[in-house]
Amino acid sequence: MKKNFFIAFEGIDGSGKSTQVKLLKEKLELAGLKVYTTCEPTDSPIGKMIRDIFNHRIEADHRTIAALFVADRLDHLLNKNNGILKMLDEGYTVITDRYYLSSYAYQSPYMDLEWVIKANSLSAGLLRPDLNIYIDIPPEISIERLNKGRTSIELYETLDNLRNVRDKYFEIIELLKNEEKVFIADGNKNPEAIAIGIWDKIFGQFLEETVN
Repeated sequence: MKKNFFIAFEGIDGSGKSTQVKLLKEKLELAGLKVYTTCEPTDSPIGKMIRDIFNHRIEADHRTIAALFVADRLDHLLNKNNGILKMLDEGYTVITDRYYLSSYAYQSPYMDLEWVIKANSLSAGLLRPDLNIYIDIPPEISIERLNKGRTSIELYETLDNLRNVRDKYFEIIELLKNEEKVFIADGNKNPEAIAIGIWDKIFGQFLEETVN
């Protein structure tokens, strides 16, 4: 039984990932685990460049964005100060808001999916999530939530694009069903109900033997 594990949350914008990361962290800490939460893009210089592109401060081609995510993700894994691999080695359970499935889903509407997967193969080779948690909501709900919570709309946050991204997520989940462990959560439920479903999955997969 692993003492700690790596979980990646996935979903289109506005799906409630950050809320569920917070709720899961609290539950795992109550269960006695050390937990480190993180996200992509990171707050590294590369991640900040990506955010500047998303916020329309910098213009960049989609291929450039995809390559920046590859670099940011490798630093996210390998950074000697707070990289994911370092935190796992120190005994933390690591929860990330987005990992390489996000790149597959968000970049493949603009370029070949096989290229995106190959570009991220080094990250996948270094560390696959013990579990990917995909929170599913309709793109129309995503747009409604984004319009309520934002003063500006980022790159990719259009209804047509989010429809494409959601379709890509399901295409990828089916394509990689033998390689990636994915739990699909119904994001239309209230946050507490979503959290209960996620906790039941986590408890059954990782914690039951430890507690018993």
